[in-house]
Amino acid sequence: MTNPLAEQLRRRIRLTGPVTVADYMADALGHPDHGYYMTRDPLGAAGDFTTAPEISQMFGELIGLWCAEVWRTTLAPRPVRLVELGPGRGTLMADALRAARLAPDFLAAVSVHMVETSPVLTAMQRRSLAGHDARWYEALEDVPDGPTLLIANEFFDALPIRQFEMTDAGWRERMVGLDEDGVTFRMGLAPGGSVAETLIPETVRRSASKGDIAEVCPAGQSIIRAIGERITRHGGAALIIDYGHATSAAGDSLQALRGHEFHDPLQDPGTADLTAHVDFAALGTAVREGGAAVYGPIGQGEFLTRLGIETRAEQLIGNATPDQAIDIAAARARLIDKAQMGYLFKVMAIMPPAAAPPPAFEEIAG
Repeated sequence: MTNPLAEQLRRRIRLTGPVTVADYMADALGHPDHGYYMTRDPLGAAGDFTTAPEISQMFGELIGLWCAEVWRTTLAPRPVRLVELGPGRGTLMADALRAARLAPDFLAAVSVHMVETSPVLTAMQRRSLAGHDARWYEALEDVPDGPTLLIANEFFDALPIRQFEMTDAGWRERMVGLDEDGVTFRMGLAPGGSVAETLIPETVRRSASKGDIAEVCPAGQSIIRAIGERITRHGGAALIIDYGHATSAAGDSLQALRGHEFHDPLQDPGTADLTAHVDFAALGTAVREGGAAVYGPIGQGEFLTRLGIETRAEQLIGNATPDQAIDIAAARARLIDKAQMGYLFKVMAIMPPAAAPPPAFEEIAG
């Protein structure tokens, strides 16, 4: 079966030469006609991966109550924009708003703003949030200014990265080109240096050996800095939840998932999810440059446990059938156990510089 996106990429490479990993990812995921996210629902058993909100309602509920408490202690009674980046099916936001009924003053102060580029997922979000006054945007900068509570769950891992390899001649950018057959995509190295290599964290530079690979995400750093500036200027908070590392480190983390199994990232672009581990240290640096305070990251398991997931699970189990109780316990374990999502997935909070630590981060330095 012909892959139209692959054909377009091959023509581009033949005409202008190899493309950066970031350009390849951007087309594979976001091409307006053939990009992975633009053409399908990627979630669930019939899709390619599952996110925390789809595992259990407890995830979105606890985040909704987290937002309500931050509003109560830092913003009340002012109106607030509740913003989600990359909202998937809208499940997290729907669960958060349902839990927020326990804080009616907060719910009355909220306006919902969803930042989404996929028409397929936007349609699903509209169904999930039917009955709520929600608005949709293609970029964060389109969301009106004002006090903001922002949620980004598994958003930054799908932003395009650039990769660099340490060679005898210094850092060289990894590029996607074509094999000798003119058809198969393969990785190669740019012949000379690039100004973009200045984005490589100093800790990675100092410890690099020949063959080491460094990854940077310029789009992620730009977006997170804008989030920090918005919160510093207007008040509010942000919660960043994703998988990745707390300190900057070398390594090739680019991966693809298709049918819940690992897939070659260079095979059949546009048909598989492409992601890379999030460098929380780099994000934190960009936030601080925007003037805001950073808390964490801490493990997702620790975060949810501090917010009371054990108590919420027991409440649900108390009203469940035996089979449902087994599913609830399994979902809780998947979300918080270190061997599952509890450690690799991390949570970072962003607050105005003078604000008190937010819930679950009280003992974490800002």
